[in-house]
Amino acid sequence: MDRAVAGKAVVFNFGCKVNAYESDMLLECLRQKGYEVFDSLVFADLYIVNTCAVTAEAERKSRQILSRIRAVNPSGKIIITGCASQKNKDYYISQGITHVSGASGKGAIIDMLNQDFISDMNLPLAYENYPVTPRGLRTRAYVKVQDGCNCFCSFCIVPLLRGRSRSRSICDCVKEISELSKHSQEIVITGINLSAYGENGETLADLISELKHINSRIRIGSFYVEGINHKLLDSLFSLKNFAPHFHLSLQHGSGEVLKHMNRKYTKEEYLNKVHMIRGYNSLSSITTDIIAGYPTETDKNFNESYDFIKEVGFSDLHIFPFSKREGTAVANFPLISAPLVKERITKLTALKSELANNYLNSLIGVPQNVIYESKLKNGLSVGYSQYYVRVFSKTDSETETIIPEKAHFGIF
Repeated sequence: MDRAVAGKAVVFNFGCKVNAYESDMLLECLRQKGYEVFDSLVFADLYIVNTCAVTAEAERKSRQILSRIRAVNPSGKIIITGCASQKNKDYYISQGITHVSGASGKGAIIDMLNQDFISDMNLPLAYENYPVTPRGLRTRAYVKVQDGCNCFCSFCIVPLLRGRSRSRSICDCVKEISELSKHSQEIVITGINLSAYGENGETLADLISELKHINSRIRIGSFYVEGINHKLLDSLFSLKNFAPHFHLSLQHGSGEVLKHMNRKYTKEEYLNKVHMIRGYNSLSSITTDIIAGYPTETDKNFNESYDFIKEVGFSDLHIFPFSKREGTAVANFPLISAPLVKERITKLTALKSELANNYLNSLIGVPQNVIYESKLKNGLSVGYSQYYVRVFSKTDSETETIIPEKAHFGIF
């Protein structure tokens, strides 16, 4: 190890599971340089902020962290990287940050710790491999197999910040997953658009088929419904320890709004894929993202979406107000009034609770294989089952199989 630069370092992660993977990579690079590493705000010599800009709120948090860091250590070195700095590097430069990079080149940051740099913000055309296997600081490990997106949905800035879709070779993925399985009880395979994985004829199903020797629990990250097919599901459900949880991006349940969003599916196609998944395991957890207040969303559109969400019977919803992003197709559309958006979010939140409790009740009496990730101050261990249900237990075990007898407010 290079003990000449040893000290304390913090890596802050904002945003998606892909960012979590990249932050874990930075933590591991720092650890190998001799740093004592943290992922929460402590007094440290070095702070790396891996930012997000998918929504205005995410970008705001990526900016606010600067004042929090400086309150803890005014003289600490700060490095900014990620989508928010890719979007607006000049803001961070104006805040006195002399170490700024964008969404690419994160693997090279550690080699530039002792010099000021403003990185080239050009996005790569090929997948960037990283110098280490990122182990992070948690029981669950993330593996990035794909980056970028070609979809250009009307509301989404990600293709402008992450670039076009590019994938990692199956050989590299399997090597890293095999290594991580020695240390991590659960591995999450993730990408910006995971359903677009594949180069030179390779598919995600081909990758999954190469993981039959892995004993760790395998979970897949957020997924576009177009990528669901029998070949992929056959591969997933053939694994030793597959977690039947599918986060299928929906965004809206109105066909008219989906078309305006430039989504590549109809709600009928979406529902057919849900039925396909449940044909393999009727209890599969299916979660999604929903935007409330999209600029063209009428009362009729909202009610149609509400009814469709209920018809699908999701196990959980991630609800977001529409967030205007400069450079997207709807950036200049008139916004729906804030009170109306709030009213729609309130209705969706009530539906979210109803659906979540319905799903939990369907799991009563069903064995839940729990991997515990942390312990609370009251001594309870907290973890997740294979269905991505949060579980609290009075146990000191790292893993446990429980058979729930009742549900409590979205948990067992």
